[in-house]
Amino acid sequence: MDAGHRDEPAHRDEPGDRDDPGLRATTEPAPEAPLESWIGRTQEETDRVGPTPVRALAATLDDASIDTADGAPLPELWSWLYFLPIVPMSQVGPDGHPKRGGFLPPIALERRMWASGRLTFHDRLRIGDAVTKRAEIVKIAEKTGKAGRMVFVTVRHEVFSPRGLAVREEQDIVYIAMPDKFVPPAPTPLPENLAWREPVRIDPVLLFRFSALTFNGHRIHYDEPYAMGVEKYPGLVVHGPLQAILLMQSARRHAPGRLPARYEFRAVRPLFGFDAVSVAGRLREDGGHDLFTANGDGAIGMQATIGWA
Repeated sequence: MDAGHRDEPAHRDEPGDRDDPGLRATTEPAPEAPLESWIGRTQEETDRVGPTPVRALAATLDDASIDTADGAPLPELWSWLYFLPIVPMSQVGPDGHPKRGGFLPPIALERRMWASGRLTFHDRLRIGDAVTKRAEIVKIAEKTGKAGRMVFVTVRHEVFSPRGLAVREEQDIVYIAMPDKFVPPAPTPLPENLAWREPVRIDPVLLFRFSALTFNGHRIHYDEPYAMGVEKYPGLVVHGPLQAILLMQSARRHAPGRLPARYEFRAVRPLFGFDAVSVAGRLREDGGHDLFTANGDGAIGMQATIGWA
């Protein structure tokens, strides 16, 4: 894929009368409406790529190589620092997420997780850019697995700069019932033919900082009594997006000068704040890389694939 290719912005809905002039959304279906009626719902937000969140995340990751000058390119995936889910405290649910409803459907399952994602990069976002994100619910699917009933919601995001389309992304969000106890998935071991494996220090301060930078209020990442007592995890949970960013940064270090054209990631097994976490990678036959996070036993937490421009 040509990283310099630029598509024209999609048609945008006309702004309506809303309290937040930077947020527009189509009409919310009635509470009793079937889940399928939420497919096609759209939301549009505006923001600015300011330097402070970039400096803060670079400091959190101990990465002194990130340029935050006006016009400097934004590292891929760091667009997650913008378009934050800012809601009043009165609209926050008991898990720390915004209450059900709003843009996403009000699914009556207590636990929700970001399961996987797929991105293509069309142009680099830059510090100082005025940006627009258009989100659309494109798929809702119900399944039954070992955890019982599961509902998957796929949301497509398109981020535009003044130069046109920059990022196209699909996120898969899964909803499941709250378990009585934590039963981890069977471990998937790291492959043997790795090109690199590097340790990453995870601690409660890092998890708290990343939660704050992404305005992610989910309490499993910073509130250990809640994580263990309510959601039945054995400790604080390492964010999926944090793992995805750590893998992207690792791949960029091992392929200097190259720009990502596409990126896919999938959560395999939770990682916890007490784990000895590492990031690893191997070369693919197509010239891209397979990427993995893992715990101290070598069990994969997240796996990803990157394709270069």
